[in-house]
Amino acid sequence: MLAASVLWGTTGTAATFAPGVGPLAIGAVAMGVGGLLQALMAAPRISHHASRLRERRGTVLLGAASVAVYPLAFYSSMHLAGVAVGTVVSIGTAPLASALIERVVDGRRLTRRWMLAAGLGLLGTVLLCVAEAAHASGGTGQTSATTTLLGIALGLVAAATYALYSWAAHRLITHEIPSRAAMGAVFGLGGLLLLPVLAVTGAPLVASWSNAAVGIYMALVPMFAGYVLFGWGLAHVPASTATTLSLLEPAVAAVLAVLVVGERLPAAGWTGIALVVACLAVLTTPARRGSRRPSPDTVPSSARPVEQAPGR
Repeated sequence: MLAASVLWGTTGTAATFAPGVGPLAIGAVAMGVGGLLQALMAAPRISHHASRLRERRGTVLLGAASVAVYPLAFYSSMHLAGVAVGTVVSIGTAPLASALIERVVDGRRLTRRWMLAAGLGLLGTVLLCVAEAAHASGGTGQTSATTTLLGIALGLVAAATYALYSWAAHRLITHEIPSRAAMGAVFGLGGLLLLPVLAVTGAPLVASWSNAAVGIYMALVPMFAGYVLFGWGLAHVPASTATTLSLLEPAVAAVLAVLVVGERLPAAGWTGIALVVACLAVLTTPARRGSRRPSPDTVPSSARPVEQAPGR
């Protein structure tokens, strides 16, 4: 999960190398091509578990629709409200959306450990957002309040759809469908839904080698490789924990903006990054072996599907 978050954190910096490509094209090529590659890699597994996937086609279709909407809302949010605000709203509110879904649909109780981690992570992302937004407001390219509010609204849509496809994939995996088959089916169908958007908006991607390179990188590294890692992680942790761990993404994005793009990050921003790291430490530190109750933040080993290695 953390490795996937690091890869996703590179997308904002990568997009700056293709300024002529719109957010819809970036989102469509990243998730569209990346999703189809996942489906192609998982084709044998999808075929083998086709009957189980058909039995849960409602969950598959919900996940696929969420996959299609998420990148369009996410990259449009960053385009309208700025990279910092768009990323923080989209990723920072996803754990709350995910926890709400699990609470309402699955009846999962939220532990004090998860609430502490989520609180630290949200506080850190808010500090990071405020710091970068304050720094950006000193420039000459200020956006209107209406544009910013629209960007924030799209960020909330992105958070909700991110939580939905995470929940859908985790639900398929916990019903004895291997992660490759579940992720391949959900992201493959989502990629198909994004192809018309890519056909309409993707012309700038082939206008230059640099634009094409950015598109290829986005599809292969953050989206294809990142979501393969994400699928493996979902086989071991609930969707609410997965989305909370992804709070590392805005922190990585901010650090890369400083190191690569040349942006400045004030002290409040570094404090926010430290709080995000503290959030991750709370979530990933193993629980005491002597505790009487297992933490609901992890799936019991008996409930985890065992995916055979290729060739066995």
